[in-house]
Amino acid sequence: MSAVRVLTGLDLPWGSPGGSVELLKDLYLDSSGPLTADAFMLVPDGPPPRTADGTRLPALLDVPGKQLSGEGFWDYVDRLTDAVTARFPHHEQDVVHLQHLAFGATPALLRGYPKQPAVGLVHGTDLLFAEEYPTQGEVLREAVAAARSLVVPTIGMADRLRCLAPVGSDRIVHIPWGVPDTLLAQPPARERRDDSELRVLYAGRLTAEKGAAELVAALSGVPGLRLSMASPVAEFRRLSAVRDLSAVRHLGWLTREELWAAFAEHDLLVMPSAKLEAFGLVAVEAQACGLPVAYQPVPGLRDALGDSALPLDLLADPRRALAELTGLRDDRDALDDLRRSGFRNAARFPLSRTARELAALSSQVR
Repeated sequence: MSAVRVLTGLDLPWGSPGGSVELLKDLYLDSSGPLTADAFMLVPDGPPPRTADGTRLPALLDVPGKQLSGEGFWDYVDRLTDAVTARFPHHEQDVVHLQHLAFGATPALLRGYPKQPAVGLVHGTDLLFAEEYPTQGEVLREAVAAARSLVVPTIGMADRLRCLAPVGSDRIVHIPWGVPDTLLAQPPARERRDDSELRVLYAGRLTAEKGAAELVAALSGVPGLRLSMASPVAEFRRLSAVRDLSAVRHLGWLTREELWAAFAEHDLLVMPSAKLEAFGLVAVEAQACGLPVAYQPVPGLRDALGDSALPLDLLADPRRALAELTGLRDDRDALDDLRRSGFRNAARFPLSRTARELAALSSQVR
Protein backbone atom coordinates (compact mmCIF):
# COMPACT_ATOMS: atom_id res chain seq x y z
CA MET A 1 0.00 0.00 0.00
CA SER A 2 1.13 3.59 -0.60
CA ALA A 3 2.55 5.40 2.42
CA VAL A 4 1.03 8.63 1.08
CA ARG A 5 -2.47 9.40 2.31
CA VAL A 6 -4.68 10.70 -0.50
CA LEU A 7 -7.92 12.65 -0.12
CA THR A 8 -10.28 12.74 -3.08
CA GLY A 9 -13.95 12.93 -3.91
CA LEU A 10 -16.76 13.64 -6.35
CA ASP A 11 -19.69 15.93 -5.67
CA LEU A 12 -22.07 13.39 -7.16
CA PRO A 13 -24.56 11.22 -5.27
CA TRP A 14 -23.26 7.74 -4.53
CA GLY A 15 -24.62 5.43 -7.20
CA SER A 16 -24.48 8.03 -9.99
CA PRO A 17 -23.67 6.68 -13.46
CA GLY A 18 -20.47 7.63 -15.21
CA GLY A 19 -16.86 6.71 -15.86
CA SER A 20 -15.43 8.99 -13.18
CA VAL A 21 -17.50 7.19 -10.53
CA GLU A 22 -16.23 3.79 -11.71
CA LEU A 23 -12.67 5.11 -11.69
CA LEU A 24 -13.12 6.36 -8.13
CA LYS A 25 -14.28 2.90 -7.06
CA ASP A 26 -11.44 1.14 -8.87
CA LEU A 27 -8.59 3.31 -7.68
CA TYR A 28 -9.57 4.63 -4.26
CA LEU A 29 -12.23 2.33 -2.78
CA ASP A 30 -10.66 -1.05 -3.50
CA SER A 31 -9.38 -2.25 -0.13
CA SER A 32 -6.63 -4.28 -1.82
CA GLY A 33 -5.40 -1.51 -4.11
CA PRO A 34 -2.07 0.34 -3.88
CA LEU A 35 -3.60 3.74 -3.06
CA THR A 36 -4.33 4.58 0.56
CA ALA A 37 -7.18 7.04 0.26
CA ASP A 38 -10.08 8.77 1.93
CA ALA A 39 -12.90 9.56 -0.47
CA PHE A 40 -16.27 11.30 -0.38
CA MET A 41 -19.40 11.60 -2.48
CA LEU A 42 -22.84 13.03 -1.79
CA VAL A 43 -25.75 11.32 -0.05
CA PRO A 44 -28.03 9.60 -2.62
CA ASP A 45 -31.76 10.23 -2.76
CA GLY A 46 -32.55 6.66 -1.73
CA PRO A 47 -30.64 4.02 0.21
CA PRO A 48 -26.97 3.66 -0.80
CA PRO A 49 -26.46 0.98 -3.46
CA ARG A 50 -24.65 -2.14 -2.33
CA THR A 51 -20.93 -2.28 -2.99
CA ALA A 52 -19.08 -5.11 -4.67
CA ASP A 53 -16.88 -7.39 -2.59
CA GLY A 54 -13.72 -5.58 -1.55
CA THR A 55 -15.12 -2.12 -2.31
CA ARG A 56 -15.45 0.40 0.52
CA LEU A 57 -18.15 3.03 0.71
CA PRO A 58 -16.91 6.62 0.46
CA ALA A 59 -17.96 9.10 3.11
CA LEU A 60 -21.42 10.28 2.07
CA LEU A 61 -21.88 14.00 2.71
CA ASP A 62 -25.26 15.70 2.98
CA VAL A 63 -24.65 19.00 1.17
CA PRO A 64 -27.71 20.48 -0.58
CA GLY A 65 -27.91 23.10 -3.29
CA LYS A 66 -25.57 21.79 -5.95
CA GLN A 67 -25.50 23.91 -9.11
CA LEU A 68 -23.16 24.71 -11.98
CA SER A 69 -22.93 28.48 -12.20
CA GLY A 70 -23.62 31.83 -10.59
CA GLU A 71 -23.32 33.04 -7.00
CA GLY A 72 -25.26 30.03 -5.76
CA PHE A 73 -22.44 27.81 -6.99
CA TRP A 74 -19.91 29.43 -4.68
CA ASP A 75 -22.33 29.23 -1.74
CA TYR A 76 -22.60 25.51 -2.46
CA VAL A 77 -18.80 25.22 -2.59
CA ASP A 78 -18.56 26.90 0.83
CA ARG A 79 -20.99 24.36 2.32
CA LEU A 80 -19.16 21.47 0.68
CA THR A 81 -15.80 22.78 1.95
CA ASP A 82 -17.15 22.91 5.49
CA ALA A 83 -18.52 19.37 5.23
CA VAL A 84 -15.32 17.89 3.81
CA THR A 85 -12.97 19.55 6.29
CA ALA A 86 -15.23 18.56 9.19
CA ARG A 87 -15.07 14.93 8.06
CA PHE A 88 -11.37 14.72 7.14
CA PRO A 89 -8.82 16.45 9.46
CA HIS A 90 -6.06 18.37 7.72
CA HIS A 91 -3.24 16.58 9.50
CA GLU A 92 -4.32 13.18 8.13
CA GLN A 93 -3.99 14.16 4.45
CA ASP A 94 -0.76 14.24 2.43
CA VAL A 95 -1.99 14.81 -1.13
CA VAL A 96 -5.28 15.90 -2.67
CA HIS A 97 -6.49 14.31 -5.90
CA LEU A 98 -8.89 16.50 -7.88
CA GLN A 99 -11.16 14.08 -9.76
CA HIS A 100 -12.38 16.81 -12.07
CA LEU A 101 -10.89 20.16 -12.98
CA ALA A 102 -14.43 21.55 -12.80
CA PHE A 103 -17.52 21.13 -10.57
CA GLY A 104 -17.76 21.69 -6.82
CA ALA A 105 -15.44 19.11 -5.28
CA THR A 106 -12.35 20.67 -6.86
CA PRO A 107 -12.66 24.20 -5.41
CA ALA A 108 -13.83 22.70 -2.09
CA LEU A 109 -10.64 20.63 -1.84
CA LEU A 110 -8.43 23.51 -2.92
CA ARG A 111 -10.00 25.86 -0.34
CA GLY A 112 -10.17 23.28 2.42
CA TYR A 113 -6.62 21.93 2.09
CA PRO A 114 -4.46 24.77 0.75
CA LYS A 115 -1.21 23.37 2.23
CA GLN A 116 -1.55 19.92 0.67
CA PRO A 117 -0.16 19.45 -2.86
CA ALA A 118 -2.85 18.75 -5.45
CA VAL A 119 -2.88 16.38 -8.42
CA GLY A 120 -5.59 17.00 -11.03
CA LEU A 121 -7.13 14.16 -13.05
CA VAL A 122 -8.55 15.35 -16.36
CA HIS A 123 -11.91 13.92 -17.50
CA GLY A 124 -13.80 14.77 -20.67
CA THR A 125 -16.74 16.37 -18.86
CA ASP A 126 -14.39 18.86 -17.19
CA LEU A 127 -13.35 20.30 -20.50
CA LEU A 128 -16.82 20.23 -22.05
CA PHE A 129 -18.41 22.04 -19.10
CA ALA A 130 -15.53 24.52 -18.83
CA GLU A 131 -16.18 25.46 -22.45
CA GLU A 132 -19.93 25.88 -21.90
CA TYR A 133 -20.20 27.44 -18.41
CA PRO A 134 -18.12 30.49 -17.48
CA THR A 135 -18.14 29.51 -13.80
CA GLN A 136 -16.76 26.07 -14.63
CA GLY A 137 -14.14 27.65 -16.86
CA GLU A 138 -13.07 29.72 -13.85
CA VAL A 139 -12.88 26.59 -11.68
CA LEU A 140 -10.80 24.78 -14.30
CA ARG A 141 -8.29 27.62 -14.59
CA GLU A 142 -8.00 27.80 -10.80
CA ALA A 143 -7.40 24.05 -10.61
CA VAL A 144 -4.79 24.10 -13.39
CA ALA A 145 -2.92 26.93 -11.66
CA ALA A 146 -2.98 25.17 -8.28
CA ALA A 147 -2.17 21.58 -9.22
CA ARG A 148 1.40 20.31 -9.01
CA SER A 149 0.67 17.78 -11.75
CA LEU A 150 -2.17 17.24 -14.21
CA VAL A 151 -2.90 13.64 -15.17
CA VAL A 152 -4.30 13.03 -18.65
CA PRO A 153 -5.38 9.55 -19.79
CA THR A 154 -4.74 10.41 -23.46
CA ILE A 155 -2.65 12.95 -25.35
CA GLY A 156 -5.85 14.29 -26.92
CA MET A 157 -6.96 15.49 -23.50
CA ALA A 158 -3.68 17.33 -23.01
CA ASP A 159 -4.14 19.14 -26.31
CA ARG A 160 -7.71 20.17 -25.44
CA LEU A 161 -6.67 21.25 -21.93
CA ARG A 162 -4.05 23.62 -23.34
CA CYS A 163 -6.77 25.32 -25.35
CA LEU A 164 -8.61 26.22 -22.13
CA ALA A 165 -5.81 27.13 -19.73
CA PRO A 166 -2.09 27.84 -19.92
CA VAL A 167 -0.11 24.86 -18.65
CA GLY A 168 3.46 23.80 -19.22
CA SER A 169 4.25 20.34 -20.54
CA ASP A 170 6.39 19.69 -17.46
CA ARG A 171 3.23 19.52 -15.31
CA ILE A 172 1.27 17.19 -17.62
CA VAL A 173 1.62 13.48 -16.85
CA HIS A 174 0.20 10.82 -19.19
CA ILE A 175 -1.32 7.94 -17.20
CA PRO A 176 -3.97 5.93 -19.10
CA TRP A 177 -7.04 4.70 -17.25
CA GLY A 178 -7.11 0.95 -16.75
CA VAL A 179 -9.20 -2.20 -17.10
CA PRO A 180 -9.49 -4.41 -13.99
CA ASP A 181 -6.77 -7.04 -14.10
CA THR A 182 -9.30 -9.73 -13.21
CA LEU A 183 -11.27 -8.94 -16.37
CA LEU A 184 -8.16 -9.14 -18.53
CA ALA A 185 -7.27 -12.49 -16.98
CA GLN A 186 -10.74 -14.03 -17.13
CA PRO A 187 -13.25 -12.33 -19.45
CA PRO A 188 -16.82 -13.66 -19.56
CA ALA A 189 -17.55 -16.51 -21.96
CA ARG A 190 -19.04 -15.26 -25.19
CA GLU A 191 -22.43 -16.45 -26.40
CA ARG A 192 -22.32 -18.51 -29.59
CA ARG A 193 -25.06 -17.89 -32.16
CA ASP A 194 -25.85 -19.12 -35.64
CA ASP A 195 -28.16 -16.33 -36.83
CA SER A 196 -27.00 -13.56 -39.16
CA GLU A 197 -28.30 -10.66 -37.04
CA LEU A 198 -25.75 -8.07 -35.90
CA ARG A 199 -26.48 -7.22 -32.28
CA VAL A 200 -25.23 -3.69 -31.70
CA LEU A 201 -24.78 -2.30 -28.20
CA TYR A 202 -24.62 1.29 -26.95
CA ALA A 203 -23.47 1.66 -23.34
CA GLY A 204 -23.38 4.98 -21.52
CA ARG A 205 -25.16 8.18 -20.71
CA LEU A 206 -27.64 9.63 -23.22
CA THR A 207 -26.51 13.25 -23.01
CA ALA A 208 -26.18 15.19 -26.26
CA GLU A 209 -22.40 14.92 -26.53
CA LYS A 210 -22.58 11.11 -26.49
CA GLY A 211 -24.21 10.93 -29.95
CA ALA A 212 -26.81 8.31 -29.02
CA ALA A 213 -29.67 10.08 -30.81
CA GLU A 214 -27.68 10.11 -34.04
CA LEU A 215 -26.93 6.40 -33.62
CA VAL A 216 -30.64 5.60 -33.22
CA ALA A 217 -31.48 7.61 -36.34
CA ALA A 218 -28.77 5.87 -38.38
CA LEU A 219 -29.79 2.33 -37.43
CA SER A 220 -33.55 2.80 -37.50
CA GLY A 221 -35.24 0.31 -39.80
CA VAL A 222 -32.04 -1.30 -41.10
CA PRO A 223 -32.63 -5.04 -41.65
CA GLY A 224 -30.40 -7.36 -39.65
CA LEU A 225 -29.19 -4.71 -37.18
CA ARG A 226 -30.59 -4.84 -33.64
CA LEU A 227 -29.71 -2.04 -31.25
CA SER A 228 -29.62 -2.41 -27.46
CA MET A 229 -28.93 0.42 -25.03
CA ALA A 230 -27.46 0.12 -21.54
CA SER A 231 -28.29 3.55 -20.16
CA PRO A 232 -30.01 5.30 -17.24
CA VAL A 233 -33.77 4.80 -17.24
CA ALA A 234 -34.66 8.50 -16.89
CA GLU A 235 -32.38 9.47 -19.78
CA PHE A 236 -33.84 6.73 -22.00
CA ARG A 237 -37.34 8.05 -21.27
CA ARG A 238 -36.29 11.59 -22.19
CA LEU A 239 -34.77 10.42 -25.45
CA SER A 240 -37.88 8.36 -26.26
CA ALA A 241 -39.92 11.56 -26.05
CA VAL A 242 -38.10 12.93 -29.10
CA ARG A 243 -37.01 9.75 -30.91
CA ASP A 244 -38.85 6.56 -31.82
CA LEU A 245 -37.15 3.94 -29.65
CA SER A 246 -39.78 1.24 -30.10
CA ALA A 247 -37.28 -1.03 -31.88
CA VAL A 248 -34.51 -0.45 -29.31
CA ARG A 249 -33.98 -2.99 -26.55
CA HIS A 250 -33.36 -1.07 -23.33
CA LEU A 251 -31.23 -2.89 -20.78
CA GLY A 252 -31.35 -0.20 -18.09
CA TRP A 253 -28.30 1.08 -16.24
CA LEU A 254 -26.20 -2.01 -15.56
CA THR A 255 -23.69 -2.74 -12.85
CA ARG A 256 -20.10 -3.23 -13.98
CA GLU A 257 -20.39 -7.02 -13.92
CA GLU A 258 -23.78 -6.94 -15.65
CA LEU A 259 -22.31 -4.79 -18.41
CA TRP A 260 -19.46 -7.23 -18.93
CA ALA A 261 -22.04 -10.01 -19.30
CA ALA A 262 -23.95 -7.86 -21.83
CA PHE A 263 -20.73 -7.41 -23.82
CA ALA A 264 -20.56 -11.18 -24.21
CA GLU A 265 -24.11 -11.27 -25.63
CA HIS A 266 -23.54 -8.69 -28.40
CA ASP A 267 -21.55 -8.51 -31.63
CA LEU A 268 -20.44 -4.87 -31.70
CA LEU A 269 -20.17 -1.89 -29.34
CA VAL A 270 -20.64 1.51 -30.99
CA MET A 271 -19.23 4.65 -29.36
CA PRO A 272 -20.75 7.58 -31.33
CA SER A 273 -19.43 10.36 -29.04
CA ALA A 274 -19.90 13.69 -30.77
CA LYS A 275 -17.19 15.77 -29.08
CA LEU A 276 -14.54 14.00 -27.01
CA GLU A 277 -13.92 11.25 -24.50
CA ALA A 278 -11.17 11.39 -21.91
CA PHE A 279 -10.28 7.76 -22.59
CA GLY A 280 -13.32 5.65 -23.46
CA LEU A 281 -12.94 3.08 -20.70
CA VAL A 282 -16.20 1.34 -21.59
CA ALA A 283 -14.83 0.66 -25.08
CA VAL A 284 -11.57 -0.81 -23.78
CA GLU A 285 -13.48 -2.97 -21.28
CA ALA A 286 -15.64 -4.20 -24.16
CA GLN A 287 -12.49 -5.15 -26.04
CA ALA A 288 -11.26 -7.04 -22.98
CA CYS A 289 -14.53 -9.00 -23.12
CA GLY A 290 -14.01 -9.88 -26.78
CA LEU A 291 -16.55 -7.38 -28.10
CA PRO A 292 -15.42 -5.53 -31.25
CA VAL A 293 -15.77 -1.74 -31.16
CA ALA A 294 -16.74 0.90 -33.72
CA TYR A 295 -16.26 4.53 -32.73
CA GLN A 296 -16.55 8.14 -33.73
CA PRO A 297 -12.90 9.28 -34.12
CA VAL A 298 -12.95 12.09 -31.56
CA PRO A 299 -10.07 13.14 -29.25
CA GLY A 300 -9.44 10.57 -26.55
CA LEU A 301 -11.03 7.66 -28.39
CA ARG A 302 -8.54 8.02 -31.24
CA ASP A 303 -5.68 7.71 -28.74
CA ALA A 304 -7.09 4.81 -26.74
CA LEU A 305 -8.46 2.74 -29.64
CA GLY A 306 -6.59 3.68 -32.80
CA ASP A 307 -6.70 0.92 -35.41
CA SER A 308 -7.77 -1.70 -32.86
CA ALA A 309 -11.36 -0.61 -33.53
CA LEU A 310 -13.37 0.58 -36.53
CA PRO A 311 -13.62 4.38 -36.94
CA LEU A 312 -17.07 5.47 -38.13
CA ASP A 313 -18.09 9.05 -38.89
CA LEU A 314 -21.80 8.93 -38.06
CA LEU A 315 -21.95 12.71 -37.94
CA ALA A 316 -20.29 13.79 -41.19
CA ASP A 317 -20.96 10.72 -43.34
CA PRO A 318 -23.79 8.63 -41.83
CA ARG A 319 -24.51 6.81 -45.11
CA ARG A 320 -20.96 5.46 -45.37
CA ALA A 321 -20.92 4.61 -41.65
CA LEU A 322 -24.10 2.61 -42.03
CA ALA A 323 -22.64 0.78 -45.04
CA GLU A 324 -19.65 -0.23 -42.91
CA LEU A 325 -21.92 -1.51 -40.15
CA THR A 326 -23.98 -3.59 -42.55
CA GLY A 327 -20.71 -4.86 -44.01
CA LEU A 328 -19.77 -6.19 -40.56
CA ARG A 329 -23.18 -7.86 -40.37
CA ASP A 330 -22.31 -9.81 -43.49
CA ASP A 331 -18.59 -10.40 -42.81
CA ARG A 332 -17.97 -12.32 -39.58
CA ASP A 333 -14.27 -12.67 -40.42
CA ALA A 334 -13.94 -8.88 -40.19
CA LEU A 335 -15.61 -8.99 -36.77
CA ASP A 336 -13.17 -11.68 -35.66
CA ASP A 337 -10.24 -9.53 -36.81
CA LEU A 338 -11.57 -6.61 -34.76
CA ARG A 339 -12.07 -8.93 -31.79
CA ARG A 340 -8.44 -10.07 -31.86
CA SER A 341 -7.05 -6.55 -32.25
CA GLY A 342 -9.32 -5.40 -29.43
CA PHE A 343 -7.98 -8.06 -27.07
CA ARG A 344 -4.43 -6.94 -27.80
CA ASN A 345 -5.32 -3.29 -27.25
CA ALA A 346 -7.11 -3.89 -23.93
CA ALA A 347 -4.10 -5.83 -22.61
CA ARG A 348 -2.07 -2.58 -22.80
CA PHE A 349 -4.18 -0.98 -20.06
CA PRO A 350 -4.18 -3.00 -16.80
CA LEU A 351 -5.72 -1.11 -13.90
CA SER A 352 -2.87 -2.17 -11.62
CA ARG A 353 -0.47 -0.08 -13.69
CA THR A 354 -2.73 2.97 -13.49
CA ALA A 355 -2.88 2.66 -9.70
CA ARG A 356 0.87 2.14 -9.33
CA GLU A 357 1.69 5.16 -11.46
CA LEU A 358 -0.76 7.38 -9.56
CA ALA A 359 0.70 6.17 -6.25
CA ALA A 360 4.23 6.96 -7.50
CA LEU A 361 3.18 10.41 -8.69
CA SER A 362 1.56 11.14 -5.33
CA SER A 363 4.80 10.28 -3.58
CA GLN A 364 6.73 12.59 -5.89
CA VAL A 365 4.54 15.65 -5.31
CA ARG A 366 4.22 15.16 -1.56
